[in-house]
Formats: sequence, structure tokens, C-alpha cells
Amino acid sequence: MIEGIAYALGGIGLFLLGMIVMTDGLRGLAGESLQHMLANTTHSPFSGALSGTISTAILQSSSATTVAAIGFVSAGLLTFPHALGVIFGANLGTTITGWLVVLFGFKLKLGVLLLPLIFFGVMLKLFSSGWKVQAGLAVAGFGLIFVGIDALQQGMVVFRDVLTPEQFPGDSWTGRIELLLIGLLITVITQSSSAGVATALVAVNAGTIELPQAVAMVIGMDVGTTVTAVIASIGGSRETRRTAYSHVVFNLLTAIGALLLLSPYMIYIDQFAPAWLSQNPELALVAFHSGFNLISVIVVLPFSYAFARLMYRLVPEFKDRLVERLDQKLLSEPEVALQTARMTLNDIGTVLATRLTFEINNESCDESVGQVRIQTAIDYVQDYLDEIQLHREKERHQKWLLSSIHVADHLQRLLTRSEERECIRNVIDDELLRPGVERLASLLHLIEGKQEQGAWDKALQLATQNYQFMDEQRESLRAAVMREVAEQREDVDTAEQRLQAIRWLRRVAYHLSRITHHLHNCEQLAGGKLLVEKVTK
Repeated sequence: MIEGIAYALGGIGLFLLGMIVMTDGLRGLAGESLQHMLANTTHSPFSGALSGTISTAILQSSSATTVAAIGFVSAGLLTFPHALGVIFGANLGTTITGWLVVLFGFKLKLGVLLLPLIFFGVMLKLFSSGWKVQAGLAVAGFGLIFVGIDALQQGMVVFRDVLTPEQFPGDSWTGRIELLLIGLLITVITQSSSAGVATALVAVNAGTIELPQAVAMVIGMDVGTTVTAVIASIGGSRETRRTAYSHVVFNLLTAIGALLLLSPYMIYIDQFAPAWLSQNPELALVAFHSGFNLISVIVVLPFSYAFARLMYRLVPEFKDRLVERLDQKLLSEPEVALQTARMTLNDIGTVLATRLTFEINNESCDESVGQVRIQTAIDYVQDYLDEIQLHREKERHQKWLLSSIHVADHLQRLLTRSEERECIRNVIDDELLRPGVERLASLLHLIEGKQEQGAWDKALQLATQNYQFMDEQRESLRAAVMREVAEQREDVDTAEQRLQAIRWLRRVAYHLSRITHHLHNCEQLAGGKLLVEKVTK
């Protein structure tokens, strides 16, 4: 008995370790490419569901797919209804694990045969570099999964005569609810529905529980995955909580539908394929698991927009939308975190441009463009950028992060300039500076507009021209002011104020040129382009 417990616990542990290692390896190999696929191919809830299913099936991690979806919604690359399709599809993609266990673990019994594969994967990890390191992790993790299944099967053999189906809740509505709760508890404890499903498959294969009992437990395991999502969303952004609640509501609806389908499913198999059921109970279980998830996706997808409206009511908008997309949960995916920070910097730049427009028009600023709000947002995004951990081999990410840091720095300096109201009044009142002010107003008007993909090209061009103009005019403007002092048409104090106004206008032009330059860099890098030129300060 003790030996059986040891094998069972060790098998579950090896399975979980294999899933973690394989997922990390696959994410390193294909995570970024799959994230681009999610963003580029999700044009509707239906295409989102397909993308989410494929991504989760490849990565073997619904959480990685869901985090990417949350990040793309926060970054404005996906609408929330489209992201719902990704989440629904991720639910379906997780069922692939069950098919792997049944086909390779039970039918082909690859556990012992894959031991050399683990050695090969570890050797790749230790003695290779680049993508081969991640491939080694994926290969070693894949092998560990089936070694774990073998150990779990050995443990279940011992329990065959100790645990029988009669010791579990019976096949009644009350019994099914109890089994569902047991499955939910297993997932909460193991923090992995895949491990729970694998255990249920081994148990039904060994005859420890009957198929209807195993199905009810697996339904509960699917519901159990939502507990982890809800816990992870505590303290998160609006989009994180919306996604978590969407997962809960969808999985509860799916569980209700699955329980209603269980009796017709058993009647159908008993009537048309009783021999197949007795010989392949684990196949019947994994087929039902995939089947009810597929049906739930097909049924709910046409109502994605209505579903999204329900989530909007459950999780209403915050007052301040400037930094709410900067969710700590997204830091585990550098690509998503950088994309989210980029869109936030875009928004801060737009708000700051509006503030400067108010100032040079001598109009009062409201709270939406207040100094406190913008300063808080800049501080928040700087802290967020500081927390992003990059892989050393990702040169594109390193350049992207560097440009983002420069944007935040120049936004901070520009905000300081916007507080120099006396200097701004002098700029407005000086006829010599009128052409520079008009150029600045045109640039600010452009930045205030919504910056769609590619729009920073024009803003960068105009900002560069504006700075070059002010840089070239600086000496002639200074000379004109000094000449008026020499001719005693202006006193020294007034001249000093005018010189400060010239310096203010030039510095603002400089900060705007650097902000647009680095935001343009970020936009290019977000599109997968590795910039060759040196990123300057």
C-alpha cells in the first residue's frame, strides 16, 4: 500500500514536472511567434477560438495563451469580444493533453522507451545554445510526462483491490455533483487540470472508478481551473478581472451542459458500442472531455458580443484609463508587457500633448490633463519597465525596452517644461517666436490624434523638422534679442526672459523629437523589425 502511494504521488509529481519543463521549453521556442499569430490572425471571436486552440495545443499551457490575450486587449491589439474567442479556444486546447496521455501513455506505453529521450533533452540543455536549449527542455519534459504516467499506473494497480467504484459517490445527480466537487478540489490542490485529468484517465483505465464517475470528476477539474484564474486576478487590472470572470462564467455554463449530456452519452455508448466501452474506457473519457468543450465553444461563440457586454457590466470601467492596462500578471510575457507599456506611453504622450496645447493657448487645464495624473502615470510606467525581465538572446526586446525607457524619461522632462508657466507666457507674447509656436501647435495637434499603426512616421518627420528649425533659429533669435539690448530698446531683465523663452521652445522641440523617435522605434520593434541604427538618447 505504501509503495503504491509512493508510486502514485511520484507519478503525479513527475507528470507535473514534465508539463512545467515542456511548457517552458515550448514557450521559449514558439511563444513569441504564437503571440504574433494570436494578434495577427484574431479578427473575430471565431478566428480567436481557432488561434487559442492551436496556441494552447502547441504550448500545452492555457495560462500562457490567456495572458497573451489579456495583454493584447490591454495594448489595444485585440478587442475584448475577440479575445473571448481566444479564451474559449484555450479551454478546448487543454484537452489535447488527455489525448497525448491515452495514445502515447496507454496505447503505445512509451514511458520506458522515452527515458533516453530525457537524457538527450538534458544534454541539449547543458551543452547547446540558442533555440536548442529550449528544444532540450521541451524534449526532456515530454519524456518526463510519460515516465510519470507509468509510475502513476503502477501506483493505481495497488489500489485496484482497495479502491472500487462503490466507494465513490454513485451515478446519481447528487453523486455527480459530489464527484464534480472532488474534481474541482483536486485541481485546486495540484494547480493543474491536466494532472487531474491524467489521474482520472489512469483510474478509469485501472477500473478504480467507472466512466460516469470519471467524467463527473473531469467536469469538476475544468471548473477548478477557474479558481486559479480568479486568485491570479486579485489586484489585477480591469482586463485581467474581466478575463478571469469570463473564464468562470464560461466554464460553469460548460459544466452544466456537460452534466446534461452525460446520461445521453452513456446511453448511446451502452447501446451502440458496449464492447468498445469495456475495452477503451479511457478513450471514451477523453472523447467526452474534448466533445463537450468543443460543443460549448460552438454554442457560445455566436453570442460572444453579448457575453462581452455581460462582462462589461460585471467589471465596469475605471475612471482613469491611462495606466490600468499595466498589469503585473503580464510581466511573465516580455513581448506582451512591452506591447502594453508601448500603448501606455502612447496614451501618456497624447495626454501630455493636450496639456501643452492648453498651456500655449493660455487655457485652464482640467483634471484629465493635470500634472498629478500625468506624473503618476509616468512614475507607474517607469516602475513597470524596470520590472520587465528579458532573455539575453532577445536583442529586439532589449532595443524595445531601451527605447521605452527613453520615451518615459523625455516625457518626464517635457512634463517639467509644461509647468514653467511664466516662461510659456513669455513664449506666447514674443512675436519673434510666433513661427516656432505655430510649428509646435501643429505638432501637438498631430500627436493628440489617435496614433494608429504607422502614424508615428508623420509625427516623427514633423517633430524632427520642428527641432531642426528651432535649432537653426536659436542663434539668430538670440542675436536679435541682444541687438535690441545693445540699442537700448529693451532692458536686461526682459531680454533674459526672452532668452529663456527661446531655450524653452527649443528644449520642448528637442524632447518631442526624441519622444516621437523612440515611440516610432517601439512601433517598428513591435512589428518584429530589428533596428540596425544605434538608439540615441
